[in-house]
Amino acid sequence: MLREPEARDRAAFVELLASPKVHTYLGGPRPLDELEREMPGVPERWPGSFVVDFDGAMIGQVLLRRATEHRRPAAAGKVDLGYLFLPRAWGYGYAAEACAAALDWFDGVLPGEPVVLATQTANVRSMRLAAKLGFTEVERFHAWDAEQWLGQRSPVTPSA
Repeated sequence: MLREPEARDRAAFVELLASPKVHTYLGGPRPLDELEREMPGVPERWPGSFVVDFDGAMIGQVLLRRATEHRRPAAAGKVDLGYLFLPRAWGYGYAAEACAAALDWFDGVLPGEPVVLATQTANVRSMRLAAKLGFTEVERFHAWDAEQWLGQRSPVTPSA
């Protein structure tokens, strides 16, 4: 289930952002003591920010946000799909299901808008998920000491 972040999710957010496994391809985790100190009681909410809830507990997060500036010109001004899942939730298809639901929501709110996704090419699971969700390669580039992949999902046009 996708829902808004709530106060009860704070510990899961801290765990997610401090996890070395989660941040293998994202530049490394944030320090636990820093997160404990800085994480608000209720994580920030905005349209397109979803907690992935399984059996009443947060297992991940899906974000759809428009970057006013993007590190790649091909992505500038487009909405970017991002996701993070706790390692105990990996391998069950939750990311595919949650991202597809978030993209369906997005298509209903902003039909006709393209969505981009960036990931390291070394992140095989993320590359597989991008393909499964219908993202196709726009470009590969080198950043953060690794090859990166930028894909775009064609906009879903509204039915007449």
